[in-house]
Amino acid sequence: MLVSAKEMLLKAKEGKYAVGQFNINNLEWTKAILNTAQACQSPVILGVSEGAAKYMTGYGTVVGMVNGMLKSLNITVPVALHLDHGEYTGALACIEAGFSSVMFDGSHYPIDENIEKTKEIIRKAAEKGVSVEAEVGAIGGEEDGVVGGGEKADPAECAKIAALGIDMLAAGIGNIHGTYPPNWPGLDFDVLAKVQEVSGGIPLVLHGGTGIPAEMIQKAISLGVSKINVNTECQLAFAAATRKYIEAGLDLKGKGYDPRKLLKPGYEAMMDTVKEKMELFGSVGKA
Repeated sequence: MLVSAKEMLLKAKEGKYAVGQFNINNLEWTKAILNTAQACQSPVILGVSEGAAKYMTGYGTVVGMVNGMLKSLNITVPVALHLDHGEYTGALACIEAGFSSVMFDGSHYPIDENIEKTKEIIRKAAEKGVSVEAEVGAIGGEEDGVVGGGEKADPAECAKIAALGIDMLAAGIGNIHGTYPPNWPGLDFDVLAKVQEVSGGIPLVLHGGTGIPAEMIQKAISLGVSKINVNTECQLAFAAATRKYIEAGLDLKGKGYDPRKLLKPGYEAMMDTVKEKMELFGSVGKA
């Protein structure tokens, strides 16, 4: 059964580890992440962007697939199904469809409008026990057409949003979606420490977890980051393993073209990537 992300993140904050949010794009992604979480006895958050949900034919399909897998794979670890970078209407639709967690990304609105819309999402989510993530300071890079310039969060704005009753706060600290350029200056830990001070102890979220050096990840966790989002790294692992399979001509041998065989190396590569991240985040054995 799906659970809200609230309890798993409060436990992570207290235990000084982070829970990974791994974005899903199809059945292989979902199966790889759930099986790895179960094997590692780690709580996990399945992230779904609005674009990925559309690709999978809608929020109802996603909820049906995930719930079906939880049952058929005998998943006993805590699993949250979370809307990633949701628009206002998308967040409301996910609450209705059976998601257990939503992110309302109001970072592109003026702060007062962000606050009003966030309040309404919190009210609707509370009726169904759904956890809510909000964002202050757009995360840089591009994710499913959502482009952010990487503005750093204003701690005063963070304090206002945190006080509304959200369960987790994503604050821009120089992190970006996608791969990091060679001249990336790194995370701004001063901003992170200030956000932690003013946010009333709620778990903080680090978006763009792909390619951030391990020591920066660990320092961010020590400063209150309890949820780390990973997407690009799984995509790269899947693509590289699939490329290797095809370049080796294995799709031309026997029934190597069968999608179950063709997609297997990518699926296994994703499991390895998810396991590495869970070990780095410290969530293994914390289910």
